[in-house]
Amino acid sequence: MREKRIVNVFQILFLLLVMFVFLFPSYIALLTSWKTRIEVSRSALSFPETFAIQNYIEAIRKSQFLTALKNSCAITFPSVLLIVICSSMGGYSIARHSAKHKIFKYLDRLYVSSLMIPFQILMIPVYRMYKSLRLLNTLQGMVLMLTGVSIAYATFLYVGFVKSIPRELEEAALIDGCGPYKAFFVIVFPMLKPITTTVAALHVMWLWNDFNISLVLMQKESVRPLTVKQYYFFGQYASDYGMAFAAAILTMLPVVIFFMAAQKYLVEGISGGAVKG
Repeated sequence: MREKRIVNVFQILFLLLVMFVFLFPSYIALLTSWKTRIEVSRSALSFPETFAIQNYIEAIRKSQFLTALKNSCAITFPSVLLIVICSSMGGYSIARHSAKHKIFKYLDRLYVSSLMIPFQILMIPVYRMYKSLRLLNTLQGMVLMLTGVSIAYATFLYVGFVKSIPRELEEAALIDGCGPYKAFFVIVFPMLKPITTTVAALHVMWLWNDFNISLVLMQKESVRPLTVKQYYFFGQYASDYGMAFAAAILTMLPVVIFFMAAQKYLVEGISGGAVKG
């Protein structure tokens, strides 16, 4: 019992250390967002003498926050909806038919292989293709790109979870007169709620925070999302860290709220997709 208590104490200390490492940057960002330029230059760790709410006001004004927020929402949420619909149907098809049809097995391997390709390799071809198709600086083009680069991982999660659903439920629905599409959306899809919530929560967080793709494809001021707007607070010769971190905190808030609302499904969905597959 004594050895077990010692092990538990070390585990708790280790978890506290990990929590500190992960939360410390957020703590610094929050402190800096309330400081004036003079206070920032003195010390990054000191507590602000006066809470400079002007940083937040100027960050909202200079970043055109409401327009950028609208662009981020118009990019993120339609992309997540398309990812959920396409990847759930793709994952279902692969899980149910890969044993009989080789094309689904190859498609599964193709999805997994595509996860190893970073966007930086595709950046120049994608830019030239989007320019020729006149999709640069359009919200629709950005939605298509984010959906395309995200479907592979989402499908991978769905494949493992669908394999845990008994086939008998679908067979009973087909006997009762349901077509394959109706059987999927009426019987199977509601049972995918844990993994669907996990996929949605993860991709809302990832797509909301996307920077590389947005920087390449969204170059006009009127269509830039919040992440790209923050980039312009840092100049070559001067940077306003207080204002920049204030904008970062404002950008984080919507996705943090969404993530906290959906967190109870996260562990269940990921473990279900990984273990049951």
